[in-house]
Amino acid sequence: MGINDERDIEANLQIGPTDQGMVRLFIDAGSFEIPMDFTPEEAEEIADEIRAAAQAAVLMAGKGGKGGKKKR
Repeated sequence: MGINDERDIEANLQIGPTDQGMVRLFIDAGSFEIPMDFTPEEAEEIADEIRAAAQAAVLMAGKGGKGGKKKR
């Protein structure tokens, strides 16, 4: 499975701070729950990567790519 492989799976994503000073990404996909904890510094790096990917997706959408709004 790669980044461009589509799957018909619904999942919910929650993001927030923990009482231990970490940033948690919590994925709930029905029978699967995946908590991922990151230091604040790691979370900042992830946020930067998400922003860069969003900018790249906007550029791809403007050049006739598959970008745009995705159905949820």
